[in-house]
Amino acid sequence: MRRPRGSIAAFVAGAAAIAILVNALFMQSGPHPAPIFANKPAPVEAPLTGPVAALAPQRKPAEAKAEPARPRSDTVAEIQRELLRRGFYEGTADGVYGPRTDTAIRDFEQAAGMRSSAEPNDMLLASIARSTLRAQPVALPRNDPIAALLAPSGRIVAVQRALTDFGYGPVKPSGIYDTETRTAIERFEKARKRPVTGQVSEQLVRDLAALTGRPLE
Repeated sequence: MRRPRGSIAAFVAGAAAIAILVNALFMQSGPHPAPIFANKPAPVEAPLTGPVAALAPQRKPAEAKAEPARPRSDTVAEIQRELLRRGFYEGTADGVYGPRTDTAIRDFEQAAGMRSSAEPNDMLLASIARSTLRAQPVALPRNDPIAALLAPSGRIVAVQRALTDFGYGPVKPSGIYDTETRTAIERFEKARKRPVTGQVSEQLVRDLAALTGRPLE
């Protein structure tokens, strides 16, 4: 009461503050256009369209897992089955690439007019599967020892092919020991500094097996 002007001014200021708070809290129909403290909403990515989309970096799809390589033994076994059906192979389809399989592949390639490779792969398997070739059986007279001696030998066939592959031929892989085979063996023996015999000996077979990296029998 001693200072009426100051009391009135304080009352008016308090009333004005209360009015401002009531107006801000209860009498506004929407948010303030420029609030002092505001929570910014998280930006929403909109899909790009038009020319801008073509320039934007594209996400790469997840790369497909590479299929495991087919085991070589499975391919060899399939080749053996196909050759067995056509009469070029005698044995079991065990997936082992040995002399019998090598001979059967080369016989088929020769009969089909293919370039000799003897490589058991999917391309060769497809060629055999598409082919209609059949091996021609060799009929031998019964109880004829001379015919048995003159019959084709798998060992001689392997020797003839090895000599041809490494440039000591050409020798036709007939399985029969003839003049061409003898001449090729002599060339090989001279080149290897072995006694020149011209015969299909155990030493010759071992030397050719070491040269080719696989057994001949």
